[in-house]
Amino acid sequence: MNAAPHPRPASGLPGRRGLLGGLLAGAALAAVPALAAPARAEAGPSPSPAAPAGPRATRPLLLGTYTSEGGGGTGIGTAAYDTGTGAITPGPVITGVENPSYLAAHPSGATVYAVAEQAAGAVTAVAIGPDGTYEVLGSRATGGSGPTHLSVHPSGRWLLSANYTSGSIAVHPIAGDGSLGERTDLVVHSSPPPGPGQGGPHAHQVVTSPDGGHVLAVDLGTDTVYTYRLDTSAGALTEVSRAALAPGSGPRHLAFHPGGRFAYLACELDDTMVVCAYDPTTGALTPGPGQSTGTGSGTSYPAQPVVTGDGAYVYLANRGHNSLTRYAVEGGGAALRLLDTVPVGGDWPRQLALSPDGSLLFAANQRSSTVTAFAVGPDGSLTGAGTPFPAPVAVCVLPLP
Repeated sequence: MNAAPHPRPASGLPGRRGLLGGLLAGAALAAVPALAAPARAEAGPSPSPAAPAGPRATRPLLLGTYTSEGGGGTGIGTAAYDTGTGAITPGPVITGVENPSYLAAHPSGATVYAVAEQAAGAVTAVAIGPDGTYEVLGSRATGGSGPTHLSVHPSGRWLLSANYTSGSIAVHPIAGDGSLGERTDLVVHSSPPPGPGQGGPHAHQVVTSPDGGHVLAVDLGTDTVYTYRLDTSAGALTEVSRAALAPGSGPRHLAFHPGGRFAYLACELDDTMVVCAYDPTTGALTPGPGQSTGTGSGTSYPAQPVVTGDGAYVYLANRGHNSLTRYAVEGGGAALRLLDTVPVGGDWPRQLALSPDGSLLFAANQRSSTVTAFAVGPDGSLTGAGTPFPAPVAVCVLPLP
């Protein structure tokens, strides 16, 4: 796609998707071994040797990629992960989905949604049956270019997507069967002016606040987080507040504390983490000062924070540093204390996800085409679990309940 790249120094660091060095030639994305795929599914590699006997549980893991990249995937991959060891086993691919670089699950667990990150942006719905079968339910245009993130409103009735290249937010209705209707709204970030070095607005994330009262859109190009109210009858967004970040900071992704009064925002261009206060009544987000990612000199292009279910720890993916930063949450969510960084075990960690029970953390490593898993200790410490799992141009990992 012809997405405008993020500004990068003259050193040749990659743009929007990054360099795809170290790809596994001919590798295929993986899927849940129990998944009964229709004829159009592609056969995946042979499963790994059986784990030692004993009580075990495996859960599904979905994988996002770029299908348009050389050495990339061919659709949405799925896999099974061992809840005890973190080991991942492969299977076939859900085909018929273009550039599924970000994935999100419906609260019911019966449907998964994927962006189609390309010039003519789209979102796709995929139904997953109770017996493990799946069906691609169709796609809808987002009205923008290069969608890079999407999320489901807690009501389960609306899909929100962020068009990175065109800097806009789209809303689609979700039918009872999980399929998508025609877009009901499109909001373009026309102001404030783009930040230093940015060619325009670049909406990078759209999420709903924990209380369900507001929708927040993080725009890397305008150094702004926009807050909207969603009319849940009409599927229309109304802006109610804006939070300005430091010029040139490049806010990328935020994650809320489960208490709902604070959020943690990764700024990829100035290499900082920002603690933000959130007012559930007004929707106002108030950013604090940027703080260290613990990666030393150089730019680590932080990608995404995630918060543990108990709100005690925050993890941050650092792409340039190929590490994960661990913070302790203090003051009921109002402060972060840097604890340490650990190697991610791959190259260019684009996205992180905690397992539903919080015992494992997964990292999608774009350049090394791998997914790495970590066991989460009682003190929030991270210990490598299993071996890196090969997944072509892995840019998203979604563990399912």
